[in-house]
Amino acid sequence: MARALWKGAISFGLVHIPVELISASLDHELDLSMLDRRDFAPIGYKRYNKKTGKEVEWDDIIKGYEYKTDEYVVLSEEDLKQANVKATQTIAIFTFVDAAEVPLTCYEHPYYLLPAKGGEKVYALLRETLRKAKKVGIASVVMRTKQHLCALVCVGNAIVLNTLRYADEIRPTDDLDLPGNTLKAAGISDKELKMAMSLVEGMSETWEPAQYHDSYREDVLALVKKKIKAKQTKTITPPAPAREEEHASNVIDLVALLQQSLGKKIPAAPIRKRAAASAAPKPPPARRKAA
Repeated sequence: MARALWKGAISFGLVHIPVELISASLDHELDLSMLDRRDFAPIGYKRYNKKTGKEVEWDDIIKGYEYKTDEYVVLSEEDLKQANVKATQTIAIFTFVDAAEVPLTCYEHPYYLLPAKGGEKVYALLRETLRKAKKVGIASVVMRTKQHLCALVCVGNAIVLNTLRYADEIRPTDDLDLPGNTLKAAGISDKELKMAMSLVEGMSETWEPAQYHDSYREDVLALVKKKIKAKQTKTITPPAPAREEEHASNVIDLVALLQQSLGKKIPAAPIRKRAAASAAPKPPPARRKAA
């Protein structure tokens, strides 16, 4: 069982639901160590006192806020809690909105909310209400010295708390060079749109997340095994020569591309199979026979 990162309660109206928070994501990123290229020894980091240069043990480290140059106010964990006890112990729901109204760019990190002892029934009531109403609860929660905006979402049998980015943390699109927001402004014909819709429909399937996986990570680990077997663990592979970029024509015949795509009847496939297919070398163009 994962350790709870936070304990408190969900609050909306006069309702209080005791809950615990655990991360809903698992990190499978490759753990690569930094080495000194001269002798391949690992690079280490030290926590040191900038006045004395001596290393500092974890037990001697505290937190402080620099209110002016080199002057600090010491803040203990209890200080951070006492600044606003209610905020640090409560997920306060402000309002409920349609799930579709929250843009994907706002979502940041998911956490599972688990009911604490005695809160099972009211937890289930909120979960089923969110499911039935097709709403998400917009709330705030304080975690690790930061107040987060968050959305409470019904996912299966769980309530998921997904931290949200504040509006000023999302880059506006006004200054981005994007195509026009109408078919006419973007130069798209009705025929092109209908064919694209047909292609999307033909490639549509039920969402099955288990069929997708990080094939690049597997490829890197396979390369590691290969280098170990070849006793090349300390061989630094030089950069490959730069490839010449293919300069595509500015004029794209979308109709021809869509017709070709529809004719192939592209099947839905896991990332591994698609990646392998895209990585396969293309056969050289057939030479024309002399007349």
